[in-house]
Amino acid sequence: MRFEDYLSEQGVQYEKHTHVTTYTSQGLANAEHVSGFMVAKPVIGKGAGEFAMCVLAAPEHLDLHKAAEVLGEAQVRMATEPEMAELFPDCALGAEPSVGSMFGMKTIMDTGLQDDEFLVMQAGTHTEAIKLRREDWERLCKPVVAPIALA
Repeated sequence: MRFEDYLSEQGVQYEKHTHVTTYTSQGLANAEHVSGFMVAKPVIGKGAGEFAMCVLAAPEHLDLHKAAEVLGEAQVRMATEPEMAELFPDCALGAEPSVGSMFGMKTIMDTGLQDDEFLVMQAGTHTEAIKLRREDWERLCKPVVAPIALA
């Protein structure tokens, strides 16, 4: 399912932007002329159980130990590229939207994003972005909010 279709089905208002090809979240921020702290970057983690989408600001890095604590796992590793391709078959590799619920995943949001009015994220391609209200994003994802970025 396309991200825009999912948002429309859920009654979420959004802006869709086309930009130059970008392969990183910080590159997306540059292309969209916004702070990297406004870009919601998804990092997929896996413990012994299921995959989880950890969402943090573009300049931040995921603390796997903190993510494991939040998920109640002994340890968490990052998903591999083949796993990512299987989890997000309708998305370009590395361009998945930061909406775990769309993919049946638990979402963890880093506390660093909780004060943003809007979030920007990839829309499933390396040339399209979606901007939406953080409150609407939280309503969609129902994230666990926790400090998961490296200190």
